[in-house]
Amino acid sequence: MLLTLRVQGTRYSLRTGNCSRSRWLASNAVVEKSPSPAQPQLEVNGSTYATDSWTNVTPKILSYLGANKHLQKDHPLSIIRQRIVNYFYGAYRNQRGNPLFSVYDKLNPVVTVQQNFDNLLIPSDHVSRQKSDCYYINKHQLLRAHTTAHQVELISGGLDNFLVVGEVYRRDEIDSTHYPVFHQADAVRLVTKDKLFERNPGLELFEETWTGSLADPKLILPSSKCMDQTKQPCHTLEAVKLMEHEMKHVLVGLTKELFGPRIKYRWVETYFPFTQPSWELEIYFKNNWLEVLGCGIMRHEILQQSGVHQSIGYAFGVGLERLAMVLFDIPDIRLFWSNDSGFLSQFSEKDLHNLPKYKPISHYPQCTNDLSFWLPSDVDVDAGFSPNDFYDLVRTVAGDIVEQISLVDKFKHPKTGKSSVCFRIVYRHMERTLTQAEVNDIHKQIANASVDSFNVQIR
Repeated sequence: MLLTLRVQGTRYSLRTGNCSRSRWLASNAVVEKSPSPAQPQLEVNGSTYATDSWTNVTPKILSYLGANKHLQKDHPLSIIRQRIVNYFYGAYRNQRGNPLFSVYDKLNPVVTVQQNFDNLLIPSDHVSRQKSDCYYINKHQLLRAHTTAHQVELISGGLDNFLVVGEVYRRDEIDSTHYPVFHQADAVRLVTKDKLFERNPGLELFEETWTGSLADPKLILPSSKCMDQTKQPCHTLEAVKLMEHEMKHVLVGLTKELFGPRIKYRWVETYFPFTQPSWELEIYFKNNWLEVLGCGIMRHEILQQSGVHQSIGYAFGVGLERLAMVLFDIPDIRLFWSNDSGFLSQFSEKDLHNLPKYKPISHYPQCTNDLSFWLPSDVDVDAGFSPNDFYDLVRTVAGDIVEQISLVDKFKHPKTGKSSVCFRIVYRHMERTLTQAEVNDIHKQIANASVDSFNVQIR
């Protein structure tokens, strides 16, 4: 028999033999019997997908779809989004005075592996592809891990200046700055030779020795071949330097627009599979250097497979929560998902440049419990066990009541060879005081779900 789980309008199907999934349900899930299809299926955003051994998305994660916090009126993420969009509207205008950049902030977060990785030249062995890092619907589809996943489809559609804003999904640790769902703004600008060299028409975008096409536009080079911070082999140095100058000028302008004209900043060389050369922009904030965004000159292979052969472009990406936490002094990333009026009423879109500092709505105490268990004999603590699997289970059972999880101990028994781990779980409700009895009950549910899901033995 197959069970169909409905979580806030989303249907999640699985076989009754997998009792671990049923224990993972959020409190608002309803279990209904349905006829058993030939293959388990998952319904997301009105589309149905077949599940397989890669499926690791949970009902809890699916419940975030459609929340669109970046579009919620008076929400701090919406305020940051509007600030970024308005800046680009003003920075780039056509001859008639209209904005050059178009904005896409409602794109479907379900993408293909090709969109999320292959189109962006991310190597097949790159760590970001692993099940421990992404939420897979099946082997071929996943919840996007970055808004960059939409680059090729938009460029192929004829766009050359655009912003993409939306939520992205990554399996990660649990603390005050990490959440499985967060929001990004991603931008692309493409320029032809006539525009870039308007004052120097004798210059070229591409080297004379370059044939005009790559042997294989979809060839994914190893990271070592993409570390040259000077330029890509196809581009002239003049083209890269002019594009770099424009990009850095615009992004420093955005940074000063957000943080003030006196903000101290620096550029740091880095590596991204889809840009070369690449940089991160950091600001000096509260006596520390803080990364704000990543950017670079787009790999020409990406433009070629999008049908664009005579342009050079830059791209950048920025996390909205990272900006909002700094600009509003918001200490805990969970607050962005709070519906508490005491939090939301502190922010307003009436004056986008008058950003109030967050005033704590509570100082409810923490409750801390440890959970230790032996792993199955065939699972090694350093090779076969992924803490992200445990973090997902905790999120599903306890939701946002968990403030932080730390792996405080792990060891292998010298005689039996079995591995043991100990996690310290910090509980704190954002809107009221938790009793120790409540915490103990939730902690027990997590322990039981761990036994069912991972075949562990509680110590």
